[in-house]
Amino acid sequence: MASMTLKEKLDKIQSPNLQSQKQTAVVLEGIETAFKERNTTASSTAYFAALLSLLDNKTLVTPVVYLLDVVTPFTPEPLLRAKFTQILTLLAPVLTQPDADAPLIKSSIGCLESLLLAQDATAWEMSTAQVGPRRAVGGLLSIALDPRPKVRKRAQEALKKILKNPPPSPSIDHPASPMCAETCMQSLKLLAEKASQSQKEKKAEPTQNPELIHALQLTKAVAAASGGWPSKKIESLCELLLGIARSGNEHMSMAVFDIFEMIFEGMATDEVASAKLPRLVEIIRELRPSPNDTQLLPPWIAILSRAYDVSAQVSPAETFQELVEPFVMVAGYLESEAKNIRISASECLVSFMANCVPQQVLLEPTIYDEKVIKQLVKTMENLLTAKYQAAWMESCNVLGAMYDALRWRASPYLLGVTKNIGDMRGNDSFTGKAEADGVLGKAIRAMGPEAVLGVLPLNLAKPVRGEPGRAWLLPLLRDYVSNTNLAHFRSELAPLSAAMFQRVLDHGEAEKTMEIKIYETVVHQIWSILPGYCDLPLDLEEAFDTTFAEMLSNLLYEQIDLRLDICRALKAVVESNQAIADTPEDDDLVLQSRITKEAAKKNLEYLGNTFAADFLSVLFNVYSTTLPQKRGPVLQTINAFLSIIPSERLTETFDVVCEKLAAALEDVPEKGAKDKNKNQEQLPSTAHTLMDLVVTMSIYLPKHSFDPLSKIASLVIFRDDDPQLQKKAYKLIPRLADSELGKATLEQNHEQLQALFLSSAEKVSAPARRDRLVAIASLMPFIPNTALHFIPAVLSEVVISCKEQNEKARTAAFDLLVMMGHKLAASEGALIDNSKVANMPADAPMVSASLEEYFTMVSAGLAGSTPHMISASITAITRILYEFRGSLSTETMADLVQTMDLFLTSNNREIVKSVLGFVKVCVISLPVELMLPRLATMIPNVMVWSHEHKGHFRSKVKHILERMARRYGFEVVTKHCPEADRKLITNIRKAKERSKRRKEAAKDGDESDGGEGQEPTKRVGRFESEYDQALYSSGESDHSDNSDGEDAPKGKKGARKGGNAYIVEDENEPLDLLDRNALANISSTKPVKAKRPNKTKAKTDLDGKLILGKDDDEEAMDIDAPQGGEDDTGVGAYVNALKGKDAPRRGLRGKLKWSNRKGNDDDDDEGGDGMDVDEGVTQAFKARGGFRGRGDSRSRGPSEGRGGRGGSGGRGRSGRGGRGGIQAGRRPLGQDKQHGPTMRGGVAKGGRGRK
Repeated sequence: MASMTLKEKLDKIQSPNLQSQKQTAVVLEGIETAFKERNTTASSTAYFAALLSLLDNKTLVTPVVYLLDVVTPFTPEPLLRAKFTQILTLLAPVLTQPDADAPLIKSSIGCLESLLLAQDATAWEMSTAQVGPRRAVGGLLSIALDPRPKVRKRAQEALKKILKNPPPSPSIDHPASPMCAETCMQSLKLLAEKASQSQKEKKAEPTQNPELIHALQLTKAVAAASGGWPSKKIESLCELLLGIARSGNEHMSMAVFDIFEMIFEGMATDEVASAKLPRLVEIIRELRPSPNDTQLLPPWIAILSRAYDVSAQVSPAETFQELVEPFVMVAGYLESEAKNIRISASECLVSFMANCVPQQVLLEPTIYDEKVIKQLVKTMENLLTAKYQAAWMESCNVLGAMYDALRWRASPYLLGVTKNIGDMRGNDSFTGKAEADGVLGKAIRAMGPEAVLGVLPLNLAKPVRGEPGRAWLLPLLRDYVSNTNLAHFRSELAPLSAAMFQRVLDHGEAEKTMEIKIYETVVHQIWSILPGYCDLPLDLEEAFDTTFAEMLSNLLYEQIDLRLDICRALKAVVESNQAIADTPEDDDLVLQSRITKEAAKKNLEYLGNTFAADFLSVLFNVYSTTLPQKRGPVLQTINAFLSIIPSERLTETFDVVCEKLAAALEDVPEKGAKDKNKNQEQLPSTAHTLMDLVVTMSIYLPKHSFDPLSKIASLVIFRDDDPQLQKKAYKLIPRLADSELGKATLEQNHEQLQALFLSSAEKVSAPARRDRLVAIASLMPFIPNTALHFIPAVLSEVVISCKEQNEKARTAAFDLLVMMGHKLAASEGALIDNSKVANMPADAPMVSASLEEYFTMVSAGLAGSTPHMISASITAITRILYEFRGSLSTETMADLVQTMDLFLTSNNREIVKSVLGFVKVCVISLPVELMLPRLATMIPNVMVWSHEHKGHFRSKVKHILERMARRYGFEVVTKHCPEADRKLITNIRKAKERSKRRKEAAKDGDESDGGEGQEPTKRVGRFESEYDQALYSSGESDHSDNSDGEDAPKGKKGARKGGNAYIVEDENEPLDLLDRNALANISSTKPVKAKRPNKTKAKTDLDGKLILGKDDDEEAMDIDAPQGGEDDTGVGAYVNALKGKDAPRRGLRGKLKWSNRKGNDDDDDEGGDGMDVDEGVTQAFKARGGFRGRGDSRSRGPSEGRGGRGGSGGRGRSGRGGRGGIQAGRRPLGQDKQHGPTMRGGVAKGGRGRK
């Protein structure tokens, strides 16, 4: 962003937004008035002189100094040098007053900054005793420790800028750098001693020391500005900073790290400052803390790591040769009992390997480099001994970093370590298998599978006695193999796969055993490794020969389960070489994994000339026999080989496909056969398959192949009886627009394509509408200014598509409308020949392209004959108005608003629904001064539809009124609202006030709970575009205050404080939030306690015998015994059936409804809504075992009582009958059913029931 000129800054001051700036504007106006009276030119020098004369006026000191701060950067430097003493003398009282206002001090600092930047080397030689630049810098250093944040920050910024811009002199450092460094050191030392003394006396906590943090910030600013700290003061600074870091205060430690980072950063970027680096590294190593110091040792290790990182950037070879000593020293800390020390040490060792191993060691190592590698590996071997057992995870991280750093040079040095890790991993009792798998995976990626399998063989086909099988290596090989020798797969893994598969074949058709299933799994795992071998292989031309290609082709045909892996492998072998061949930079063998650009191009040429055509034939056949949901990988592989096949072979292949497609289009499938297999999974027709292949091949075809391509498109596009085929034809144009060759083809043949689109408009099917719109949008950038008549020709189709039911089609229509608008705006002034537009007269005048003309074209649909067309036109106008509102003239927008205001009076709901969307967009986005005059008629017209409840009209009107009130004020909206409808405005206003009070109350609650430290959460957008948000957002709800009071949920009282996260912890042990695995116990959903199974007593009958196999539902139907202590016998049961919680109630139109409320003792598992008795009274009564009126007991058993009046239980087992019946005994277990008189218990006095 360009900086503002003096005139722009002064103009901004003359129109102040704040009350405090008005005095400054008055002073500036007085100065400019004086200029006009004296005919003085308003230059920076004139402003400077005028303000200097006013500086003595104590009442105007604040605005004058503010204006001086604005003017001095534009004042000539000689003038500033001449007036330095005068200005400094006048500003000194302001800077030294402790109670001076912060704005005045900030302006004074700005003036001083400009004055000091203008001083030459001679002025900087003056001592601090004289009134000169050094004294001014001393004042800035004291202000840089001011307790006020803005004042302190402004002073530090001024110092940084001054030190970064030294005066012209032989010295590179600024003359004031030593002085600033000395002052910072003194302040740091004094404050550190004070803080240490306070902690000893326990007067203050470590976190309550802001003065020391301010001093550290000042030190950081000076270190960042002066290109590194002065060499003579580095040692004392390091000692002082490490002492501060010892305090254990996290804020102090971070500030110390920042200072060292600034010093190192200055050394890394400045060649001269980097000369101080060896001394700095030596000092840091000399300040080595005690091995058991858990507070100081981790920060010291981090600083040491950063020091060697910078050293490796400055002198990589020397740093690598000196790496053994610090590596051994830091590795010793992994023996520490303190976990934080072990973690810091491992991170330092990882940093050493990642940053201090130069590329030269990998490409052409010297003898000394190899010795260094051997010593590092020896140290690494010691870390895997029992002595470092507590640091197993940290050691694995270091070993993984060593594999990643040494890459292919890790072999043979790390083979012994790899074998040790593999042997430990194979032990069943070993607990660190996950870490071991990660290390072995990195070993496979670095050294290659051949080296790793040499020391850790699989032992699957021919197991060696005493050696374990290592099938667990296969998933690691799948995930980590790349950039290796493909010949190893052919010689080792392919024969192993064949041997495993032969065992499966030998099993025959018998039922598969577990062993056979394991063999099949091993086969699949082996072939899943092939894509890794094909990812940039080192021996492509030697290993990928005709025999291997034939084997892959046969597998593609015969083994359906292996197709995915083989397709991925073939795709990888092409695309990995293409990535290297297309690299714009020069060869970087480490980055390119030892494959040069020349070798990659040679590999691609070999594949294209030798195998591409044959593989494409195989893949075409495989594609035609693959189900649609599994065709993706095959098509991607076809696309990869099409990109490397020679042009002549591609043309031949395309001609063959075209011939077959023409024949397939002539063969129309019988409708009966199609309907017969409608519900069965079947392959697409041959025409669909061939059309997919044509679309895929299109971007690689030469220009002369466009004619047959266009013939295919013209044939298929008119096939409205096959929408899927039509969709594929329309996808041709977007596909062509993705390649440079395709773009040239579209640009050259745009007229032919335009004619094709216009002639096929009546034949487009509904499913293909979206693809047609996308195709037109892809063609739009290639239409020249001489063919702009295509836009009005297709405009009506695009407008009517804005009302499509398919959301993707509507989105494509909106995007195309916007693209057309941008096209006409970019072509402003070009002529549009309307005589070439369909349904326009031959003598139609030519018009000039512009945005206004585009809106006129779209507005023509407002005169449509159907409400659907009018509604679509309004929707289209709404979209383009929102997009181009900043480019349209005020008159055009006013006319549109006036026109839509008239449509609000329409009686058609479809039209009015679109107009309400237009009104909402206008209220949100159009200028206030444009909309205010229209509100007098717009608001009454809108309010008419507030009484319409269909189609959500009432809620839409309410949201529009909320937006109006927010933007124009409640007074304006109420003024124009009809008297009868003002209750709605009052409701909105009160809801907004309630929401505001709730927010303030919630805010006060947060502050009282200490919530000021919480950062506000970012609102997540629910809409894909700004237009969707403007059109479909629901008023206040998008601004976090629910103004729609009637829509607010009643059960929730205010928003829940904090985030939507819950801690899941054990009842006996609280969650350790410092644990690495603590994140696994944080849930985004409220945890529910698992219900413990209730222990109930065993159930017995009256004889004391156990009752088994009886669930709660059966007991609910059993009425042998009273339940729940209620009086369920006789009259009690009758009253309970009439008025109890399970009794039916009269609902709408007199229908009986069952209650769906369940009490604590309700064992009924049936769901909720209740059932009309008119539809099934008997079934409902049966399900609930409820009251049945006159008893109709038909149960047979030991007591064959006939239910009397008021009987309960109906058709269940009969228990009680009539009034006061005696309970009959239940049949014991094992006793047969008996019919006849009761064997025990009395017979109830029967009522008049029917048997």
